[in-house]
Amino acid sequence: MLRWLTGGESHGRGLAVILEGVPAGLELRAEAVQRELARRRLGYGRGPRMRFEEDRLSILGGVRHGRTLGSPIVIEIANSEWERKWTEEMSPEPGVTARRLTAPRPGHADLAGMQKYGFDDARNVLERASARETAARVAAGAVAKALLGEIGVAILSHVVQLGSVKVTLDRLPTLEDLDRIDSSQVRCLDGEAEELMVAAVRAAAKEGDSLGGAVQVIAHGVPVGLGSYVHWDRRLDGRIAQALVSIPAVKAVSVGEGVEIAGLRGSLAHDAIVGPSLRRATDRAGGVEGGVSNGEPVVATAWMKPLATLNRPVIETVDLATGQSTRSFRERTDVTAVPAMGVVAEAMLALVLADEALRKFGGDSLTEFVRNTTAYLGHEARLPWREGSARS
Repeated sequence: MLRWLTGGESHGRGLAVILEGVPAGLELRAEAVQRELARRRLGYGRGPRMRFEEDRLSILGGVRHGRTLGSPIVIEIANSEWERKWTEEMSPEPGVTARRLTAPRPGHADLAGMQKYGFDDARNVLERASARETAARVAAGAVAKALLGEIGVAILSHVVQLGSVKVTLDRLPTLEDLDRIDSSQVRCLDGEAEELMVAAVRAAAKEGDSLGGAVQVIAHGVPVGLGSYVHWDRRLDGRIAQALVSIPAVKAVSVGEGVEIAGLRGSLAHDAIVGPSLRRATDRAGGVEGGVSNGEPVVATAWMKPLATLNRPVIETVDLATGQSTRSFRERTDVTAVPAMGVVAEAMLALVLADEALRKFGGDSLTEFVRNTTAYLGHEARLPWREGSARS
């Protein structure tokens, strides 16, 4: 199985991720991971922080001469602002902060985190709760994507809502659409909707406000049989939902057309099975039935709330040092991070699918992993009645 853990704070020396369980022999180069990190910085509405925080990546372990060793992979993403601005304020050495942050921001983890750990400084919370941590997830996801690519799985995302502007598509985007999506200012495949989204971001920025939205993430080529209907905690749709809602500011997740079909009658809500291929005529279930992948594209949508840090301090809070009402403090912020959230969602979906693929097919080496997968795919449709056995 695949295990991973991120570490580091937003304005600390850097972020790190340790990824364990990747088979030996997978081609992995820092440039490939760097490209995924660059995609995370895309999107109209990002703040000036994106210009300052370069993702200086180093692979510290688990890779030799461009291929994984089977040992834990260690990736570090250095903070380019550390030496210029944060060495004292975020130093791990004993010291005192120059300015405590005592007015927690509504909509953030500030107050709940301070109460949980007994902190008197919100920076102890916000530095780890910051969405900057997702850069480490994207780095881990790049490795998972590379592994899944070896068995024919491809993952992409696109924005389907930004503010009140929604996209209506009559097809699922494929990997061939990814360059066009990434070249869009808001990572939207619909040109008309893109213009409206950009205008909405511009209007919100003018008022110092923020926008939320939704991203659809898709995995093509997922084999039948990932996940479980036997174990509640291994149901594939449950694992996907948990992974996506763990992304900062994501507050809702739908698998397939889960939200839309909730209002339909059962006769209209399900995907007919078509012979002799046993594929589905539609994909309303989002590629998952009973907690198990069914061979159709795995599709999920994640909804992100408007960012709670605003460019104008309009949200009321309480200064915990004085007990008086005040306005929440301001950190550098974006008008929207929905386009970037899609890249993080790709990483999270890739990590879930890679973990389940390794659980299903196993293998200490890439050769073994691919061989096991290929053998399984050659027999996945061999049901008893298809081999001429008598049906009981």
